[in-house]
Amino acid sequence: MYDVARPAPGNALEETSRIPVLPAGPDPAGDLPRRSATPSGPDYTAIQASPEFVSLRRRFRGFVFPLSFAFFAWYMTYVLLAAYAHEFMSRKVFGQVNVAILLGLGQFASTALITWLYLHYARRRLDPQVAELRARAGLVEEKRR
Repeated sequence: MYDVARPAPGNALEETSRIPVLPAGPDPAGDLPRRSATPSGPDYTAIQASPEFVSLRRRFRGFVFPLSFAFFAWYMTYVLLAAYAHEFMSRKVFGQVNVAILLGLGQFASTALITWLYLHYARRRLDPQVAELRARAGLVEEKRR
């Protein structure tokens, strides 16, 4: 039987992730390709170390982590109530609708609300700062539809 956790052995170097990286080949003059001394693109290391980028990451984390934690707590509350509070969850609210159904629908509603809040927050607080960083780095920003 084929073991999906261990694929069939191929190249021994491939399994150890030690495949040597070779240049593409010689250029027409016969020399090996060389990297230019001046980088052709933006300096991503400098951008990442800039105070503007650090501020952007802090602002992003300040929104995402608390909201993710709150949603996870809300979800786990729902799961634990469903597992251990059968009487409470089966309590009828109106007709055949019980507390479990309302809380389950609340999960969908809260997911949509969090998505909308993030989009609103990103457009107002994150996107302008990202555009400024891109402009400083010389990256051309394409218009989105």
